[in-house]
Amino acid sequence: MINKTNFKTIAENRKAFHEYYVIETFETGIELVGTEVKSLRNGGCNLKDAWVSIEKGQMLVKGMHISPYEMGNIFNRDPLRYRRLLMHKKEILSLFGKIKQEGLTLIPLSVYFKGSLVKMKLGLCKGKKLYDKRAVAAKRDAERDIDRAVKTVNN
Repeated sequence: MINKTNFKTIAENRKAFHEYYVIETFETGIELVGTEVKSLRNGGCNLKDAWVSIEKGQMLVKGMHISPYEMGNIFNRDPLRYRRLLMHKKEILSLFGKIKQEGLTLIPLSVYFKGSLVKMKLGLCKGKKLYDKRAVAAKRDAERDIDRAVKTVNN
């Protein structure tokens, strides 16, 4: 029996929350080779410019960088190669429909270990406009100023 209760986050895509509205999240598996898993255990992953496309009924993550494993020699693969994501066929087809009709995109939000398995948290996202980003930043700054003022009044 695989112990799936312990989570260890490998990498997060913080840029995604700045650039997109996350509408819905999904958990997927990733098809990897042995040296890639060893590299992930060392924390060698970058999701900054990653996105997901659906081609021929398969989900592929593109732009995800997994550093080559130091002891891997000839078994290392290309760090930026396309990796297949594992989901049920019906889920993939429903996501494909949403992407095509509503103009949404799939963005990897995080990669983590769930027990001994590597999983990816995938977000169905809609892009933010520049004024949306400014409004979010202004709101965050205003809340920070309010908290600071309340803290000084209470002391």
